Amino acid sequence: MIDIITAIADYVDLGSGKKLSASQLLQYFLFTPEQQYNYVYKLSGGERRKLYLCTVLMRNPNFLVLDEPTNDLDIVTLQILEEYLQDFPGCVIVVSHDRYFMDKVVDHLLVFKGQGEVQDFPGNYTQYREWQGLEDARETKETRSTSNTRDISNPRESHRHDDRRRLSYKEKREFEQLEREITALEEEQRQLEEQLCSGTLSVEELTEKSKRLPLLKEELDEKSLRWLELSEIEG
Repeated sequence: MIDIITAIADYVDLGSGKKLSASQLLQYFLFTPEQQYNYVYKLSGGERRKLYLCTVLMRNPNFLVLDEPTNDLDIVTLQILEEYLQDFPGCVIVVSHDRYFMDKVVDHLLVFKGQGEVQDFPGNYTQYREWQGLEDARETKETRSTSNTRDISNPRESHRHDDRRRLSYKEKREFEQLEREITALEEEQRQLEEQLCSGTLSVEELTEKSKRLPLLKEELDEKSLRWLELSEIEG
């Protein structure tokens, strides 16, 4: 493996005076010094994908295009890639369905809305969803206000407007509970990320927490979507 990497370059310049040698880059992506002298044909499929990623980064690119990177890499490698990209001095274009990955590495979105419309948004995916929820609530409020002004002379229409959909008592309790649960899940996610990146976990702990993380993300997404639905009614 080390021969493949050194054939590209002896070191990669990370900017700000930081450099990684070929061996250090491999170690950064969890190839031990002993593993670096293994033959490539002995590597597993996941290790080969990780080695290919190292060959790309060793070329010191200033522009990366990543197409669904979370489909091909394991959880631990993704954590390392996220950390690497957060300090990447160049430009990265990511196409991904993974909301969590995008939140970690992007600071700008191109939102394809259909019919040739592309919206430019400065922020990550969660920020976009929150902004979109606020915009939808604002538009709904303006629509209701316009309708109320138009129908104010008609008492029957005004009465019908006052009967618009509101949160039931049960839904209000659910809304409040969701806020607490989402906060707790976000904190658990933060702790899991720190533990996975700490390098202090045993193999068993690493496996257990790696399995928990995608389940946690799925639960968080589900509860966040439900919270947005209820918040739009409440708004």
